[in-house]
Formats: sequence, C-alpha cells, structure tokens
Amino acid sequence: MTENIYTGFHAVEEKIRKYTSQDKTDSKLKVYFAKPGPRIKKILAQAKTAGINCEETDEEYLDTLVARLPLQARDHRGIVLTATEEQQKARNDVQLEQWLSVCPKNATVVMLDGVTDPHNIGAILRSCDQFGASLLIVPERNSTSQIQNNETIARTSAGSSAWVPLAVVTNLVRAAQILKEAGFWIYGADAGGSSLQNTKFAQKSCIIMGSEGNGMAKLLARQCDSIISIPTCGKIDSLNVSVAAGVLLYERHRQNLEQPSSDC
Repeated sequence: MTENIYTGFHAVEEKIRKYTSQDKTDSKLKVYFAKPGPRIKKILAQAKTAGINCEETDEEYLDTLVARLPLQARDHRGIVLTATEEQQKARNDVQLEQWLSVCPKNATVVMLDGVTDPHNIGAILRSCDQFGASLLIVPERNSTSQIQNNETIARTSAGSSAWVPLAVVTNLVRAAQILKEAGFWIYGADAGGSSLQNTKFAQKSCIIMGSEGNGMAKLLARQCDSIISIPTCGKIDSLNVSVAAGVLLYERHRQNLEQPSSDC
C-alpha cells in the first residue's frame, strides 16, 4: 500500500486543510506526534476537527517514519502525517521550509509564475540541471505542478524532472517572502529591467520567470529586489521563457565558476 510522509508544520497543516476542504479524499490520513508544544497542539486540534486520527508516540518512532525521506525532509519537529492510498510522491519532491534548513550557501532557486506549457517547463528543468540550480518552485494552481508524472515534461527535460529538487507551493508571494527571510535576493525577469550584463548575482539568488503573455503577477513583482532583462538585438518582442531561463541560469553559473568555493 502506498504511503506518503509529510513533515514540518506548514506541510502538515496544508495537508489537513486540503483534507478538510474536500468532500471526499482518496487518501487516509493519520498524525503521529511527540512532546506537543503550542504549535503542535494547534495542528492536533485542526486534525481532530477534520476527523483525522492522532497518535502520541516518541521521537525515535518519528525518526523511523521519516528515515526513507530525503535529508531535507527528515526534520519532523515532533509531528509527522502519513497519507496512505494516494499517489506516491517523487524522491525529488521537497518542502520549501525544510529545504531552506539545509540549502547550500551558494544556492540558485528558479520560480515559475504562470508557465504552463510542459515543453517550456521541461526545457527549464534541463537548464536547471545543467547550470546547477538548487530548486525549482511552481505554484499548485495555474501551472503544471504534476511535473514528475508528465510524460512531455520528462521527455523534454531529458530526465531532469526526476532529479532537480521541486517544491510545489500554494502561494508564490508567500514563498518569495520565505526565501527573502532566509537571505535570498529575488530577481524578476522582465523586459525593461537592468541589463543582465550589469547584474552581479547574490550568493543566494532566486530568479522568477513569468509567463510569456502576462509576465509576473503584480503582487509577486513587488517582492522582487531587482528586475533584470537580457539584452537582445532582434526584431521580435522577447525570448521564449525557457530560452530566457537558460540564458539567466548560464550567467548565474558562469559567475559561480569564478568563485573558488563553487560546488559545480
């Protein structure tokens, strides 16, 4: 029987919220907890209201539950939610807050806002892999969030969709705020911004790519610390979003290569 494991306050709360808001669910949820503090007590109250079974245990058992998860997901903080009979999560599916606790000092994050074409997403993933991006963030809605199960994305990414760490979030604005709180500088890619050739990427950088038609949402654009653009000389308006992402990621990678501490 398939069983997915959710750890971290935000991930567990979001899973309970979705369960509560649906009339039916194909999965069966159960919460395991140890030494409940105020935050865990709040989550337990939400779970019990939703009719989810909660069981008190010890830290050792929780460690056993999360042992098979990627390293960044093992910090359970005293609470774990299991979901049986739902589609199995991919190994590179991560939770943003937990990833931040173990992310490299020189990290590159790519965030997609409204990019829905699977060929573009696949090509961006391929560039993420080749140029050392640490994480791809996509929204739960208005995007192709089922990346690992999309044949077109898998083919276009040349298999990178199974390797590049991926975080699916409910709110991109909040995700950008969390990144900023963790020391990331947010770069929005848009025409009319500062030229890429004059951009020195920060040690922790997040590059936001908007859709070709509408660009970034206004609320998300307000979270950006810098707006950058790629200098071109053609007669049409702009580059394809996946090509633009590749150019930006290459420049970021090129700058990293100049640093003695570069990991790639």
